[in-house]
Amino acid sequence: MLNRRHLRVKVLQALYAYHQSDTKDVKLFEKNMLNSIDQVYEMYIWMLSLINEVVSFAANDAQERANKHLPTADDLNANLKILTNRFILSLNDNKEYITAWKKYKVDWTFEPELAKSLFIILKNSPEYAEYLAKTGDTLQTDKDIIKFIFKKVILKSSLAEQVFEDRFIFWPVDKDVLQALIAKTFKNFSHDDYKLNQLAEITGNWVEDREFVVNLFQQSIRYNEAYHELIAAKTQNWEPERIAMMDTLLMKMAITEFINFNSIPVKVTINEYLEISKEFSTPKSNSFINGILDKILIELKAENKIKKIGRGLIE
Repeated sequence: MLNRRHLRVKVLQALYAYHQSDTKDVKLFEKNMLNSIDQVYEMYIWMLSLINEVVSFAANDAQERANKHLPTADDLNANLKILTNRFILSLNDNKEYITAWKKYKVDWTFEPELAKSLFIILKNSPEYAEYLAKTGDTLQTDKDIIKFIFKKVILKSSLAEQVFEDRFIFWPVDKDVLQALIAKTFKNFSHDDYKLNQLAEITGNWVEDREFVVNLFQQSIRYNEAYHELIAAKTQNWEPERIAMMDTLLMKMAITEFINFNSIPVKVTINEYLEISKEFSTPKSNSFINGILDKILIELKAENKIKKIGRGLIE
């Protein structure tokens, strides 16, 4: 699921787009930011659907084999055990999945060869042969083959990678979140009573997390000039063009949290943005941001502008 670091990245992406655009419609960019979060869930539903498509192709494959000019005995008696896989049956019975599948208009007909190519990889794997030969299956063993399809077939497929990258602009960034959502789904689907199995949630508490991202986005824009001056005062020896835009945005977001988010510890804020800088900015950004934020923090404390609720939230 999306944790607070992922959500901060979504705000960072929205702020970058806002500052790069000639259009300064805050509500528009806020809406786009929330849509980008929803697209992570949409990507999750598309991935579950693709797993379903791969499994379902077993029936197509069996029909193709039976229709051969000279089918063998094995061709005429293809093992269709995977079509009764408990995880898949539970997924197809899940009202959340069905509703989301309809909402996002999931339809793989635009890429008809994808499921077929993935199933062929699956069919030729020793893991699939072992699964078909196994007796006394349980929900856990049924989940194991689905995990194999997801991790070793779909995620290893360059075609599947390309399809998702073309469809979801932030696929390279959101891919790890997707894997966490799928892993959570495997954990949630633990009941033989299908009605008890639930999809993963996009965040731990969307009501609170939505408020967090909206406030962080809005206040980073509202106080942009004031926080820019704070940063400029501490970077007088740096030529403005030498400071990466991402570094500036990350520092402004951190200052926003210092001053306006009284329940987030200062150390948490600093650590989060330093980690984000490793992935989204330059190799030297980590130490640069850390040094500037330390100086700004000293000044803000001296001016009593940081008011945190609870012990240990400032230090």
